[in-house]
Amino acid sequence: MTVKKLLRGTSVAACLVAGAMTAFAGAAQAQEKLKVGVVAFYTGAAAGPFGIPARNAAELIVEAINAGNVPAPYNTKGAGGMEIEAVYIDEAGGTTKQVTEYRNMVQRQGVDAVIGYISSGSCLAVAPVAEELKTFTILFDCGTPRIFEDSDYQYVFRTSSHATMDSVGAARYIASKFGDTKTFQGINQNYAWGQDSWRDFDLAMGNLMPDAKAEEPLWPKIFQGQYGAEISRLSVSPPQVLHTSFWGGDLESFILQSSARSLHKRTTMLLTTGESVMHRLGRKLPDGVVIGARGPYGVLAEETELSKWLWTSFSDRFGTPPTFPSYHMAQAFIALKIAYDNAAASSGGAKPSADAVADGLRHKTFEAFGTTINMKLGKGHQAITPTAYGITKWDSEAGEQKIVDVITYPAECVNPPADVNSVEWIEGGMQGAKC
Repeated sequence: MTVKKLLRGTSVAACLVAGAMTAFAGAAQAQEKLKVGVVAFYTGAAAGPFGIPARNAAELIVEAINAGNVPAPYNTKGAGGMEIEAVYIDEAGGTTKQVTEYRNMVQRQGVDAVIGYISSGSCLAVAPVAEELKTFTILFDCGTPRIFEDSDYQYVFRTSSHATMDSVGAARYIASKFGDTKTFQGINQNYAWGQDSWRDFDLAMGNLMPDAKAEEPLWPKIFQGQYGAEISRLSVSPPQVLHTSFWGGDLESFILQSSARSLHKRTTMLLTTGESVMHRLGRKLPDGVVIGARGPYGVLAEETELSKWLWTSFSDRFGTPPTFPSYHMAQAFIALKIAYDNAAASSGGAKPSADAVADGLRHKTFEAFGTTINMKLGKGHQAITPTAYGITKWDSEAGEQKIVDVITYPAECVNPPADVNSVEWIEGGMQGAKC
């Protein structure tokens, strides 16, 4: 009897210890943080109009996710129950530096995931490294279609549409609003983003407006900053439509330098990333300029509870409205939360693996800030979204730049179908487009 009682007492004690250990492990998991590298241009010409608005959005959305303050359905705390800890890395310095920085983030700083990259060159350079290191990575802004059309990835995703959407949407807008266009020309940065943007716009115009003639495009260097020679050349024989995918400081410089010489009065300027500078330039952005926002963002966003929350929260905190780089960053963090929430549901309380997190985002469709994200291309790794274009018009009474004559194009109107190369899709007459 004494032995039995002793054994029963020992068993009870063992159970109590095991229960205490389980509770302790659960508490430890609840306190564990999710370390996320956040990469964008925080210095240099691209910082003001792109990198800083993106970082501001990251700081805002990280705090809101951790506190459970994002509107439903994202109002649970953390990502996979973990508090997000952001590590900010400057994208300035070139692609070689970014590859080194990426390795340092993962191998030395111990980040669990990475959200980043504005430059298409950066994305092309780091994507293979992310795959090598098996690190869940979201490309939040860069546009070149080559990422997922040239390669397959297990751990790399992009939650914004690629450049084909911008160019096809731009061509559709010109065909709709400027149907008498006889000549068009491009001035684009001479690297992946600029080359892809002009190629797709030129091809789309050839399909939609076959009688319009494409003049010889101009290819200044990225971050060149001074465009006197190019503006002189354009002023001598201006096209009816001038296409540019300039961004950051290059775009601001080109607008200010060309406006000083009244180029906008002799050609219809088409700025595919123009929304990113409209609040910074204000009245200095001329009337009558066609602008896009790399999707339906900012003043072009659909009015939803999520979009109203981002606009109000961002404006109140930073004293200026969010532009599309802010939206791109914020929706990337929502995707991160979705991926980790889905993975955590089957992880048994442990921090989920990169494979489980990738499974949690692949092929998903979700609501973001003013639009719907559909991870449809690149075997479920590349998003498609709608896009929108409009024309600038200064509102003297309100003292702010407005966008008029807005047309929003459905995602499947301006993006290629799954498993179809974007160039081949445009060259083939954009078959299957649902407009």
